[in-house]
Amino acid sequence: MSPAFDAGGLAGRIAGGEPLALARGISHVENESDGFEALLERLDGRTGRARRIGITGPPGAGKSTLTAALTRHYLDQSLKVGIVAVDPTSPFTGGALLGDRIRMGELSTEPGVFIRSMASRGSLGGLATATREAADLMDAAGYDRVILETLGVGQAELDIAVSADTTAVVLVPESGDGVQAMKAGLMEVADLFVINKSDRPGADRLEKEIAIIMSIRFANRPATGAAGDPGDGAEAWRMPITQTVASEARGIEEFAAHLDRHFDWLRSTGRLEANRRAARLRRAHDALLRRSQRDAQRIWRAASPETLDSGASPYAIARRLYEDFREGLRGSLRGT
Repeated sequence: MSPAFDAGGLAGRIAGGEPLALARGISHVENESDGFEALLERLDGRTGRARRIGITGPPGAGKSTLTAALTRHYLDQSLKVGIVAVDPTSPFTGGALLGDRIRMGELSTEPGVFIRSMASRGSLGGLATATREAADLMDAAGYDRVILETLGVGQAELDIAVSADTTAVVLVPESGDGVQAMKAGLMEVADLFVINKSDRPGADRLEKEIAIIMSIRFANRPATGAAGDPGDGAEAWRMPITQTVASEARGIEEFAAHLDRHFDWLRSTGRLEANRRAARLRRAHDALLRRSQRDAQRIWRAASPETLDSGASPYAIARRLYEDFREGLRGSLRGT
C-alpha cells in the first residue's frame, strides 16, 4: 500500500461529511488504487442509512431532468442528496463523456448535493463497476438519499435492480410502440413507472398499456418467491404509474410519495433487510471476482515466453499458467 494513502484518515474525513474527501475516496475506488478496499472496509459499518433510488430507462426519457427535479424536492425537505450518474465512456481517456456539471447545471453548486459522474467502462448492466461502492461512500458520508442514474441503454439495465432499494423506470409517450418489446427486460426491474414529458400526446395511452402489462404479470405471478411478491400472506406491491413533466417539476411530489410508499412497503414486509443482505453478498462476490482478475493479470505478466510461444492451444496455455500459479500458492503455504 502506498504510504501516501491513509485509509483511516480519509475514512474519518468522509464520515465527517467532507465533500473533497468523498470525491477523493470515490476516485480511489473507481481507479482501484492501493488501499481502496481498506477504505471501504473502514466505512462499512456506517452504511445502510441512506435510501438508494435507481432511475433508469431508455435514452431520451429525461432521466437527468427527473433526477434534478427529485433532488430539488428532497432539498426542500432539508435532506442531503448524493447522485451517481453513469455516463458513456470516452474511447480515448476511459472517462465519462458527459459531465455532471453539464447535465445537472445549477444543482451542482447547491449545498447538500454531491454529484459524481462515472464512466460505464463497458459495463453491460448500465452501471459502472464501482457504482455500488461509490453509493456506499455517499451513504457513509451522511447523505439521506443516493440516486443512481443509469446509462440508459435499454434492456441491459438489470444491475440496478440489486443496487437500489427502489427502481423507477422512466418512459416517454413515444415509448408506447416499443413497450411490449421492453417488458421482458427493462420493464422487469421496475418497482414503479414514470411517464415523463407527459404533456406530449400519447401519455394516457402509454399509462393504460403499462397497466395492462403489469396486471397480466401480476395475475401470472407464482404464489410466493417471485419478484415483487412478499410471500407469507403479506400484501404484494402493485406498481404505481406517475405522469411527470420534470422540466416544470410537475408530478414530482406524487413521484416522491410513491418512492416513500415503496420504501415503507419494503420495510414492513421484511424485504428491505432481505434485499440489502443479498446486495451485500453481491458486493462480496464482485470483490472476489475483482481480486481474481488482478491475480489473472499478475499471472499473465509473469508468464514466460516459452509458455506463451509453446504452440499449444489457448486453453492449454491458460490451464498451464493457472496450474503453475496454484502450485506456487501451495509452495508458499508450505513455507509458512
